[in-house]
Amino acid sequence: MPTATNGPVSLHYETSGTGETIVFVGDVGYGAWQWGWQHAALAGPFETLVTDLRGTGRSDSPPGPYSVDLLAADVQAVLEAHGARRAHVVGAGLGGMVALELARISSRPRTLTLLGTAASGAGLTLDPLFGDPDDPDALEASLEAAFTREFVESHPDVVDRIVEWRAGEDAGREAWEAQAAAVAAFDASDRLYEVTTPALVCHGTADAVWPVERGRALAEDLPRGTFVAVEDVGHLVHVEGSGVVNDHLWGILEDGES
Repeated sequence: MPTATNGPVSLHYETSGTGETIVFVGDVGYGAWQWGWQHAALAGPFETLVTDLRGTGRSDSPPGPYSVDLLAADVQAVLEAHGARRAHVVGAGLGGMVALELARISSRPRTLTLLGTAASGAGLTLDPLFGDPDDPDALEASLEAAFTREFVESHPDVVDRIVEWRAGEDAGREAWEAQAAAVAAFDASDRLYEVTTPALVCHGTADAVWPVERGRALAEDLPRGTFVAVEDVGHLVHVEGSGVVNDHLWGILEDGES
């Protein structure tokens, strides 16, 4: 499996398909499983690159706290190791903040797709999203903060599979807190004018942890931002609302930098 390094930290990633690269950057504590609804649909006309943030999956888990700029440097190291000079960047939650920072400090991103995220982490309470990977009951219970109750109750087989994936890939408590600290410390509200990359912002209207108003404000403040509200969908909008998200994602990818 390919790896990159940022200083002493080893970072795992996987690729599939050919064409322009799309890099997926995940939300707090979640492993690469969260992108199963996107990368399989896009691999072929695009090259999909899914990376494990430090603290999750097969990447190293050094002591925290982490910061968004450090995680952006990790993504840069992955893209450099893979030889991808430019890439479309898709980020969820924390990963959306990393995508914003990457676009602010570099010319690597062709487009941004920002899912259930915000320009600032101030005042967010992320703890309901955490589930101990060694406790299947806790993993399942914490999904009630990530999805709507309707989704959890009507898709028991999907929930069971997600619990299995989380047990193998998600961050433990220490690494989860290190990633959550990056969210809490991030505030790009007064720097969004620097992000001139075309940006699609998708947010579930029933997000119980990252309020939809923050996603709407983010899109309004980005010079080239477009907002899509995904109705009656929770925080992991790219999973619960994958059909809508993927349709809009295809749109920005096909438009490219135009």
